[in-house]
Amino acid sequence: MKPLKDIFRLLDYYHLYMKISIGSKIVEGPWGGGNLFVKNLSSFLNSLDHKVIYDLSEPDIDLILLTDPRSRRESSSTFNHEDINIYKKFINPNVAVVQRINECDERKNTENINSFYLHASDCADKVIFVSNWLESIYLKLGMSPKKSQVIMSGSDKKVFTNSKTTNNDKKIKVTTHHWSSHKNKGFESYAYIDKLIEETKWKDKLEFSYIGNTSKDYPLKNSVIIEPLSGSSLASKLSENDIYLTGSINEPSGNHHIEAALCGLPILYLDSGGTPEYCNGYGVAYQGIHDLEIQLEKIIQNKKQYQDELKKYPFNSEKMNKEYLELFNHLVEVNSLEKITVGQLNKRLTLIRFKISKFTRKFSQVNIRTRVKKLLRL
Repeated sequence: MKPLKDIFRLLDYYHLYMKISIGSKIVEGPWGGGNLFVKNLSSFLNSLDHKVIYDLSEPDIDLILLTDPRSRRESSSTFNHEDINIYKKFINPNVAVVQRINECDERKNTENINSFYLHASDCADKVIFVSNWLESIYLKLGMSPKKSQVIMSGSDKKVFTNSKTTNNDKKIKVTTHHWSSHKNKGFESYAYIDKLIEETKWKDKLEFSYIGNTSKDYPLKNSVIIEPLSGSSLASKLSENDIYLTGSINEPSGNHHIEAALCGLPILYLDSGGTPEYCNGYGVAYQGIHDLEIQLEKIIQNKKQYQDELKKYPFNSEKMNKEYLELFNHLVEVNSLEKITVGQLNKRLTLIRFKISKFTRKFSQVNIRTRVKKLLRL
């Protein structure tokens, strides 16, 4: 089987080609983190000539990525785990399946998300979590450690760039941004900062801006409110600030603080959920509104130190996408080697010969041509 493995490894190297179905529609403009993930990953895969679709309408899908097993009325999903089971049983039993989990009951005080997602994972060959904190929740519920893996989230570093200039304004500018207006996004902390601005100590020293959808339960009277932004417009607005605040409670990963960190803003973050895994070493943690002011003073004093560290911030979509592609390649290779019949193998080898011969014409390196020809003599 080693020569066959060499062929598949060669295919991986040359990006020859997978058909991948991602179970979510893409929404343009400001939207949630799950939408940004699908958008970034789809763009990356398409750039390497993999074919990305968003349904189960084609019979020859190589890999299915389940992003949300909830009904279409509850989310932006285009299919769920039950649809995948039907597809595997009646259409394509050899398809590889990955489930990405970015949700839990702890996040929004729900009661059945964890058990439902765990049940849905029965259809998957591999389950990806966006933080070790989130993975630990599902491992305690019975998720197999062999089946689970953590791939950290990331944002586009070509859009969110560390190009900060010195703020000559005497006020320290603090900002945050969220698409969701759910109270667990941190509105207790944002309301606290909003009131802090009224105090004599901070009145001429502090400015707070909120980008996104606000909560009616936590009015921000002294803050600058900015409509939801995305992409380069958001990056430009974030870069005008000095410090980023996230009070998000039990956030599995979140994109907001990643985007801010890539823009060079030190992070003042609530020590909760998976957020510390993305922010530790790049800002200051606080435990609640009781120590928020103390930690705000600390991050202001050490702002330059964290700005220097942020030049090496590691979480970006390029790194994330490559980890997903490596996993996809591995699963498709394993499924092909384990499940393919003799007849399918002959068809696959014929296709491989055609694609490799077509592809190698683009290259002049003798060693590559020699290796390909040697493999094709099988």
